[in-house]
Order: sequence, then structure tokens, then C-alpha cells
Amino acid sequence: MLTKLEQALGYVYQDKTLLRTALSHTSYANEVHKDALRSYERLEFLGDAILGFATAEYLYHTFPTKQEGELTKIRAELVCEKNLAEIAHQIHLGDYLLLGNGEEQGGGRNRASILCDVIEALIAAAFIDGGTVAAQGIVTRLVIPNLTKVLNTHDFKTELQEIVQRKRDQALTYELIGEQGPDHCKQFSVRVLLNGAEVGRGVGTSKKRAEQAAAEQAIQKLSKSG
Repeated sequence: MLTKLEQALGYVYQDKTLLRTALSHTSYANEVHKDALRSYERLEFLGDAILGFATAEYLYHTFPTKQEGELTKIRAELVCEKNLAEIAHQIHLGDYLLLGNGEEQGGGRNRASILCDVIEALIAAAFIDGGTVAAQGIVTRLVIPNLTKVLNTHDFKTELQEIVQRKRDQALTYELIGEQGPDHCKQFSVRVLLNGAEVGRGVGTSKKRAEQAAAEQAIQKLSKSG
């Protein structure tokens, strides 16, 4: 049974005890082993740090022109509980959890917080078992593919508004400057103005997407100008 999980993770653990510990909830460790230290909690602590490092390194090299604040927001969205829980559901992680009776009856197999913690514990177990490459491999295979979705849902308009509000009396407006194509496949062009001066342009299949693209360009331009 664990072989299927290892296939989904893309890593085969040499030490199966580590793998079982990463899957063991505190309730199970207490009921079966009478020892809370045999749960995933310590591994989760380490895995959280490894996941943060692995995603930060990937984003640093992938987006050489993005500023620290933007990279931090992208990483936070990429490793948030919601995304990790979705990954866990995709690989049917809940089927492999070792839970105590109470947690089992309480729906622990589908609890987002538990699934998130176990993903991090599995990453830490791979690190201990096979080193940095093993841990980063899991992150690359499972977590990084969600980057496109995160970027597509990143709210650049809100981020731009936050940047602009750092100074007083700043006026930010969006202006539709063009539409192209048939009704079923239109392309909208938008520009964003800061105090009447254009700071970015964007194109999208909807006005909202065009505004997001314009805001992203404006953020890049303003970050370069200091």
C-alpha cells in the first residue's frame, strides 16, 4: 500500500519507519505506542522549514526581476494550507494516515490542517532519509506545479494599491484603451495611471485580466524606479 504513496511522491524511502512516523497522527502515537514523539509533529516542524527553503530557492532563480516582497507573497500562497491540502487529496494521502480512534471518527483523514502537516512531514522524512535532493524532488514534483495557478490568481491590483498608498495623495486609475476580436474571443487592452501618468499596460481576455496584467507591469516599473 505504501508503494503507491511512494510512487505518487516520486521517492522510495529506505527507512520505512521514517515514512510511518510521517504518517502517524499524535492520537495514533499515543494510543498505539504511548509515545507522542512517534507522531509526525517533529518531522512537520523540520519539513515546514525545508519546504520554505526549497520554494524560496526555486522562486529566486525562476523570477530574477521580482522583488523580495512579491516573492514572499508568491511563496506564502504556494505553500499555504489550502494548496498543500489540495495536493494531499490529489495523491489520496488521507488513505495512508495512521489515526487514533477519536481522530478517525472525527474525520481526520480529510482535515486540511492534518493533510498539510503530513505533506511537510513527508518532505522532512525524505530529507533525513535521502538528503536535500530527495526532499527538493518531492517539492518540485508536487508543490511547484501549482505555481501557474498561484500566479494566475495573484492579486496584482491589490498589491499595486498597497504600494501606492505608502505615499499620500496618490490617485490610481484604470482606463480601457482598446478591444479586439469577435465577441466570443475578445482581447481587452487597459492602461493604469498614477496621478494621471501611465505606469503600465496590460492585455487580457477580460477587462479584469487586462487590469491585473497592467497592474503587474506597473509594479515592475515602480520597483525599478525605486
